[in-house]
Amino acid sequence: LAGEQAVEASGCSYLILRTAWLYSAFGNNFLKTMLRLTAERESLNVVFDQIGTPTYTYDLARLLVDMVETEKYGYYHATNEGGFISWYDFTKEIFRQAAALGHKEYEKVEVSPVTTAEYGVSKAVRPFNSRLDKSKLVKNGFQPLPTWQDALERYLKEIL
Repeated sequence: LAGEQAVEASGCSYLILRTAWLYSAFGNNFLKTMLRLTAERESLNVVFDQIGTPTYTYDLARLLVDMVETEKYGYYHATNEGGFISWYDFTKEIFRQAAALGHKEYEKVEVSPVTTAEYGVSKAVRPFNSRLDKSKLVKNGFQPLPTWQDALERYLKEIL
């Protein structure tokens, strides 16, 4: 926040984009962790009280290119469309789509919803509410990102 405020106070033209729940084909992320854990465990506990929207970096990068080619400066929020979900809901959909793509091993994993408190300490400290208002994007003529469900399907086809 201090960095954002410093950029804003500088008087320069700027684009500041806030996003959440990022995943890509590169590096580690929640989605890859869930897929990897299915080889190690028969059941998973996943938090259901943290809410947000997944964001596929491929879709976000396309938006960023569109944004820098304009002079529509300011703060923006961007995540994939498709509604707000919990990490538990996201995990269930990851496994459902992976199985639908022919990877039947993901049908066998039992996923149980737990609270953040029940889950305990995690390497990644995440907020309970990652809901972002993206209305400014549309108001300024930017194309909303595809749904997270569509993005997830494209991602899984890429990595599986």
